[in-house]
Amino acid sequence: MRTRTTGYLIAFIGLCLLLTTVAGRAALPLKVDGQELPSLAPMLEEITPAVVNIATEGRIQLRQNPLFNDPFFRHFFDFPDQPIERKTQSLGSGVIVDAKRGLVLTNNHVIANAVEITVTLRDGRHLNAEVIGTDPETDVAVIRIPSEDLKDIKTSDSDALRVGDFVVAIGNPFGLGQTVTSGIVSALGRSGLGIEGIEDFIQTDASINPGNSGGALVNLRGELVGINTAIFSQSGGNIGIGFAIPINLALDIMEQLLETGEVRRGYLGVYAQDLDADLAEAFGLKKQTGAVISKIIQDSPAEKAGLKPGDIVLKVDNKPVRSSSDVKNHVGLLRIGEEVKFEILRDGRRKTIEVKIAAPDGDTGRPVAVNQRLQGMTLGELESNHPLYGQVEGVVIAVVERGSPAWRSGLRAGDVITSVNHTQVKSVKEFLDEVNGKDETLLLRIVRGNTAAFFVIK
Repeated sequence: MRTRTTGYLIAFIGLCLLLTTVAGRAALPLKVDGQELPSLAPMLEEITPAVVNIATEGRIQLRQNPLFNDPFFRHFFDFPDQPIERKTQSLGSGVIVDAKRGLVLTNNHVIANAVEITVTLRDGRHLNAEVIGTDPETDVAVIRIPSEDLKDIKTSDSDALRVGDFVVAIGNPFGLGQTVTSGIVSALGRSGLGIEGIEDFIQTDASINPGNSGGALVNLRGELVGINTAIFSQSGGNIGIGFAIPINLALDIMEQLLETGEVRRGYLGVYAQDLDADLAEAFGLKKQTGAVISKIIQDSPAEKAGLKPGDIVLKVDNKPVRSSSDVKNHVGLLRIGEEVKFEILRDGRRKTIEVKIAAPDGDTGRPVAVNQRLQGMTLGELESNHPLYGQVEGVVIAVVERGSPAWRSGLRAGDVITSVNHTQVKSVKEFLDEVNGKDETLLLRIVRGNTAAFFVIK
């Protein structure tokens, strides 16, 4: 009986304390037992000036029947003039990583097709930005703003991250303005998601929503560990699975863009596929891990080094391979001239083979069209790593300088030119023979993704 009475007394005292706490909620103590309450506020006050909002205004090509651009067809059918572009607007985020040079890291998809980029700082300043370079494969972009009174974020080694580390995401979700969320690193090295061409994501449950793209993922020391880029969601909103580009990768891409204005990826000549249960059994393997080399290009660096179809890739540069995407991602991040070490399994025996990354065949520098109408455009051959390889024949537009005549005409990097003035072109040489030194209007047929259209360059 005494025990029950004592229990009631303790419960009554607890209730009184709870009511007192609710009544005095507006005056919560800053310290408990002499210890300050934990807070991220001091760290955030230090770094949030380096996270910016990005607003873009751009133009995209409208899908249009190629016949509408044919002068012969238009002569006999009275078609009204139709706009071939429409304006777009988007909001995103960015991170100042070099205050002295005014360099801002963001996502390629935040500024894609933009003709005007406005960066808003936390102090309210609105600054016009110029594009230094973009890399759609990794979704990294670098822009520059005036470098007066800027603050940048110190970076950390993203390779040192561990699952379970606390992180904070800062960005501009839904255009609401700078917002902060927190969580943990829930996975590392995420790939095979189909979000980008090359994937090596940090996965986090810190809320990342539309507009957070390009924002900062920082550790509890306020050091930049990643650039927020995407979410996994069926509804379009956050469900606790967000992805960020590791800062080590983003900085490497940034340096290449600063050096050359583009990322030049090397050539290895290897095709690999996932090692599923059936393949593992057919190859006599107990574990379903690794990737199978399915094809080696003749005379490629891979063939010269000794790699063969049927080799099981276990590690690349001492990093375990779980799927074919691991091979693609790792090799895709290497520069021309670097060496990559393959640990393979062949006929039940482990073997290590080193392969030197080479420039694509015939790549001795990007050819430039000598034609005033195509100023600012550089070209490349249609290579095996292009999505349209094997489907069309033509010349790839490698780079189009923003604001150039080619840009204003609607041409974009990645487009494949299949004909000039109704003459089919299958190589850079054939294209240059058709356009160089000629002072006339050009009619180009362009293949872009799943669509094709004619562009008149005056």
